[in-house]
Amino acid sequence: MLMAFTALVSLTGAGGLVASVPALAADDSPVVARVDRLEKEMRAVQRKVFPAGTPVQPDIVAAPATPAPSVPSSTPVSDLINRVAALEGQLATVTGQVEQNSFKLKQLEDKVNRLQAEQSTDAVGSTAPALTSAPKPAVATAPAAKPAAKPATTASDTRKAGVAAVERPDTGNAANDAYTYGFRLWEAKFYPEAQEQLKATVEKYGTTNVASRAHNLLGRAYLDDGKPALASVAFYENYQKRPDGDRAAQSLTYLGDALIQLKKPADACKVYKELNDSYGATLSADLRSMMEKGRARAKCGA
Repeated sequence: MLMAFTALVSLTGAGGLVASVPALAADDSPVVARVDRLEKEMRAVQRKVFPAGTPVQPDIVAAPATPAPSVPSSTPVSDLINRVAALEGQLATVTGQVEQNSFKLKQLEDKVNRLQAEQSTDAVGSTAPALTSAPKPAVATAPAAKPAAKPATTASDTRKAGVAAVERPDTGNAANDAYTYGFRLWEAKFYPEAQEQLKATVEKYGTTNVASRAHNLLGRAYLDDGKPALASVAFYENYQKRPDGDRAAQSLTYLGDALIQLKKPADACKVYKELNDSYGATLSADLRSMMEKGRARAKCGA
């Protein structure tokens, strides 16, 4: 009887133990899933915080397995719960560090923005005095500028009146009238106006008998106006285009004078030689005298 009762108890205990193993496994499933999820989140956070370095290893390690002499106890479940709690704590710590770093980064960005704004304000402030002070000299000098403008206006009006007073001939010979009007402007010493008139005459009546006179006088108007370079061009073109014109010899003579003013005595000597070779026998006394004086100034040889 005693042996039968003992056997019954043994069978009952064994059945209970067998029944408790699936129950423990069922209890562990949610905890294991929770651990896996937390470990994945922890690795994701570590990759974000340490993208190029070695991630921080968790402070928790799995508890060493302890052999159970008999029926499995709740030690594995307790260990999993402890690991979950440790992982949650470490995840919270890392999350806090990320938030602190984000806050510090935001503070740095705000500081940089403030510095940039201050520099922009300083730059505007430094240029403001120059902008505001610029009109002051204009106001101070305005009264002095007005008297200077009046004589200029008066001189301009006087010149216009003087040019208008030069009579335009109207003989019916358009080419000759154009040359005569240019001559009158030159004679009145209105050199720019004479240059414009004579240049237009040469362009319009370049094939008439007044072209040589107009082109030569254009060169003289340039020379008298202090423009020897333009004068030399006008004189040379008149001689080159109209070597038989009534002012060709005069143009060569004045060309030598223009070259001397341009500090080209050697070229002036060549011009005087050409003048003597081409027109020496027919040169007027005035032109010959002018040529000899020019040769002396240019220090031409015999």
